[in-house]
Amino acid sequence: MGKLIPNAFNLLVVIYVALGSTACSYGMAIIGGTIGQPSFYISLGLAPAGEDGYARTAGFIGAFNGVNCAGSAIGCAICSYCADKFGRKRTIQVAAIVLIVGAAICAASVNNGMFLAGRLINGLGIGALVACIPMYQAEVSTPESRGFMVSMHGVMFAMGYTLSAWLGFGMYFITDSGSTSSFPWRFPIAFQIAPALLLLIGSPWLPFSPRWLIMQNRFEEAHDVLIKLHRDKSDPHDTKARTEFYQMKKQVEMDRQIKATTSKFELFKTPANRRRALVGFMLMWNNQFTGVLIIANYGVILYIALGMTGYMPLLLSSLWVTSTFPGNILCAFFVEKVGRRPFLLIGLSGILVCLICETALQATFLGTTNKAGQNAAIFFIFLFITPFWSTFIDASQFLYVAEIFPTHIRSQGTSFSMMGLYLADIIILIAGPIAFERIKWKFFFVLLVPTAFHIVFVYFMCPETKGRSLEDINAQFGEQVAIHYYGATEKEKNEFEVAIEQDEKVDQTHETDRADFTKTVAEQTHVEELSHKV
Repeated sequence: MGKLIPNAFNLLVVIYVALGSTACSYGMAIIGGTIGQPSFYISLGLAPAGEDGYARTAGFIGAFNGVNCAGSAIGCAICSYCADKFGRKRTIQVAAIVLIVGAAICAASVNNGMFLAGRLINGLGIGALVACIPMYQAEVSTPESRGFMVSMHGVMFAMGYTLSAWLGFGMYFITDSGSTSSFPWRFPIAFQIAPALLLLIGSPWLPFSPRWLIMQNRFEEAHDVLIKLHRDKSDPHDTKARTEFYQMKKQVEMDRQIKATTSKFELFKTPANRRRALVGFMLMWNNQFTGVLIIANYGVILYIALGMTGYMPLLLSSLWVTSTFPGNILCAFFVEKVGRRPFLLIGLSGILVCLICETALQATFLGTTNKAGQNAAIFFIFLFITPFWSTFIDASQFLYVAEIFPTHIRSQGTSFSMMGLYLADIIILIAGPIAFERIKWKFFFVLLVPTAFHIVFVYFMCPETKGRSLEDINAQFGEQVAIHYYGATEKEKNEFEVAIEQDEKVDQTHETDRADFTKTVAEQTHVEELSHKV
């Protein structure tokens, strides 16, 4: 565990900031439980499934998700500027406030227009947080622990899905008992505020990203933060942390020289950056076309179509999202050992098999009375999520896009990649409920074919990044590294040793100066006390 967790403070930082991850996934998935509450349809004047006028309802359900994704895409774009200008920490704080405001408007909605406005504002906060949190986690982690640390984003994402599903399931029984209250759908939506508010309250305690501090020329502050984050009992002189700091500083200097010769749109200026942008955007875009969010948001509709009635659709949805939690934990422990590429390829291959089987089963048994065939279709929906999506894809995707971009364009690159996620979601979440009503099982072809192409894309376009510092990853895209941490040459090791010795001398000088200052103050105080006595 020593390599995965340098110290308790570092772990606490990445988990605490991931409260925002929980708030985001909760907000993205809450519609799945909301559309299972009869009082939701009554409050907003919509026809429930199976009744006249449901075509209009399906359009609104798609719109509720569509505007949320559109807001999230805009939030990602805003994050690309704010995370560099004001810092990762400040961006996370403001995004949490925006998310809270949006959730409050949704929970208080009295008509469809108000609910749509709330979902849009809520999406702005979600998009900025989803882009910024894994970026921040990657920048405060050691090269050896980054896989584990950034996977906390996926673990806490799973927590949000789980909370939203089980709250929705529990609320169902209030309505089922005969109550006509709107509480069963309003309270679960309002509960999204809780993790975001906790993050906001404790956020002043979070450190600034050391790499962002270096970009602002706040070197001494960055040095102190990095030492505190990466202090290890087995390394009493903080040699590794000092080595990391020296590499960060040298790489930022080199990146500035490169940036001086390129345009402000550097993300698309060089071949290496264009490849990074393509890989990041297409990875997130294609992952959504596996259909994971379709099932998370519209699982209730799927299970009803497969013969489930009463509370069973909500129960199955709750169990489905809960199964993402152990998978993400497994990813946190093993992604650094196995690697990002193998994880992505194994997960996507398994998902493709599940989609093929699901398509065949729904084509054969949907709308029939064959319970065995329908239950088999439900089995493959669960096999999709556990183990393939939750273990191999969920956390890995965020980890990968947060680490492939160099520091000076990391906010732009990560935000651009996350826009791929939400732009894809706009398409599939708006089309989903309408497609399930009109073309039914044939909609799975829209998911199956892109997933097959995605496997080929990952195999040929995504290089391995495990074990490397964020600065070393530049070499994987054909760019120069100022000085290597991963696979350092003898010359580079000697350069690190000289830099560390100088750094330690500076620290000793500071300690001596502080001791002399303390001694002088004490002597002055003693003299003043003697003077008073005389």
